[in-house]
Amino acid sequence: MSSFATTIVVAEQPEKVFAAIRDVRSWWSGVIEGGTSEVDDEFTYAVPDIHWCKIRVTDVDAPRRISWLVLDSYLTFTETKNEWNGTTITFDVSERDGLSEVRFTHEGLVPDFECYEACSEAWDGYIAGSLRQLIRTGTGEPKRAPSR
Repeated sequence: MSSFATTIVVAEQPEKVFAAIRDVRSWWSGVIEGGTSEVDDEFTYAVPDIHWCKIRVTDVDAPRRISWLVLDSYLTFTETKNEWNGTTITFDVSERDGLSEVRFTHEGLVPDFECYEACSEAWDGYIAGSLRQLIRTGTGEPKRAPSR
């Protein structure tokens, strides 16, 4: 079964794209505490009364890849509260013809998950909306991205 993935293309250099991805607080809404950019950094993400997770940065290959492992999670709107546990979130950046492609994959977020529809819609909003805006203009729009 396929995990959630989406791709955006932007007219910026991979280094600028990668820096934006690492600036998690500027494109992902919620309260983010802890380091988000170096291998073994751990951070928590929280939207009160909706979603909480603890994440470890597991791979940084600037400006090509950054991966996170979800160590623990809690979703208030699903029967199985920890559906994200053990899933991996990866950003792969590649350059083609002067453009940068960002391939986002949430490995383990599969259609069988109760949160799949809401979570994939939210990821689409954050990646195609807020992150793209941050890359293009220097200002993300995390509060405007869809969330459950």
